[in-house]
Amino acid sequence: MFAKQCVILVGGLGTRLRPLTAACPKPLLPVAKQPFLDTLLWHASRFGFENVLLLAGYQAEAVAAYARSTPYRHSLDIAVLTEPRPLGTAGALRAAAERLEEKFVLFNGDSVFDFNWLDLAVVPTHASETLAVMALRWHEDTSRCGVVILEDGQVTGFRARGDAGPGLVNGGVYLMDRAIVGALPEIGSLEADVLPMLAAKGAVGGRLYNGFFLDIGIPDALQAAQTLVPGSLRRPAVFFDRDGVLNFDRGHVGSIARFEWIPGAREAVKLANDAGFFAFVITNQAGVARGFYDDAAVRSLHAHMQSELRAFGAHIDDFRYCPHHPEGVVPEYAITCSCRKPEPGMILDLLAHWPVEFDRSLFIGDQPTDIEAGKRAGLTTLQFESGDLHSFLVPVLAAREMTLS
Repeated sequence: MFAKQCVILVGGLGTRLRPLTAACPKPLLPVAKQPFLDTLLWHASRFGFENVLLLAGYQAEAVAAYARSTPYRHSLDIAVLTEPRPLGTAGALRAAAERLEEKFVLFNGDSVFDFNWLDLAVVPTHASETLAVMALRWHEDTSRCGVVILEDGQVTGFRARGDAGPGLVNGGVYLMDRAIVGALPEIGSLEADVLPMLAAKGAVGGRLYNGFFLDIGIPDALQAAQTLVPGSLRRPAVFFDRDGVLNFDRGHVGSIARFEWIPGAREAVKLANDAGFFAFVITNQAGVARGFYDDAAVRSLHAHMQSELRAFGAHIDDFRYCPHHPEGVVPEYAITCSCRKPEPGMILDLLAHWPVEFDRSLFIGDQPTDIEAGKRAGLTTLQFESGDLHSFLVPVLAAREMTLS
């Protein structure tokens, strides 16, 4: 089982950012001319979360207006729940009990931690007593953060801020079980009151992640966010051919029944995700033009791939497929086009829609048409012939600095 719901705390007063927050809640302050919350929803959408619950308080009407107008309302089911009075982070979560799914991912709405959220969202089957799993990060100076004590994947305690030096700190992202509601006070702090108590009972796990982190809670950080946040969205990509690279090519694979993963394929996609790379699929699907299956079948198969990947803690950021073939029998698809490989149209379309760092990106295919398409797009292009795709990809990504800073 894996989490499909994001819950985002957006009810804080933002007192350190006055007067900017006098009429605007902190998560909606503009960063690169867009509400900061757009950054979190961008990640939630690309990771395939299905619904978002915004826990509002201060300036709740502005949060509700945002939920109605944000472009992400088309890809996410966004709801707003307003606390009746200031309840603190723990109290706000308790008040939302009836709206929480069995497993959900909780975020602070004023910070972004860029890592593979799906790695955290996959429920650890071996730890049924765990009510929360914290995303942790390494910090060289913990004097302003406090320290999380982690032993064998279990959070055993917290050390208050004040001591300089390196250590693990809270990244403000959590996988939670709805049963945590029973441990929440009506008014109180999740960080100060609840997590230390649960950690003492052995009910809090922790996982260490690398990646871009920024809390916009002070003026200097908000100013830095104007360039750092847009820059953090830009990243290299792995463009995967589908048949023959991710799955066995049995000729016109257009149904779930005929689909079988190549050994190491899901691990390879997760490797790209964990490294901070976009993962894209581009595939010729002439079976549509030839009448073997239709567009709906292609989309259904890709949804199946996403479901199996997500249960694995992985995902594809976007798919492109070409349904055309000049010798097809379906008239609207029996054409010569600019997207069918070896033409680079599908690659170029993805480059136009996503903030791709081109120089560190690469394309993996198995056929000469794949290699030619990658070369025509100007990408580093590698041919996968057989074997384990994960083993094939490990040294390739290592050479491209697997972890983004």
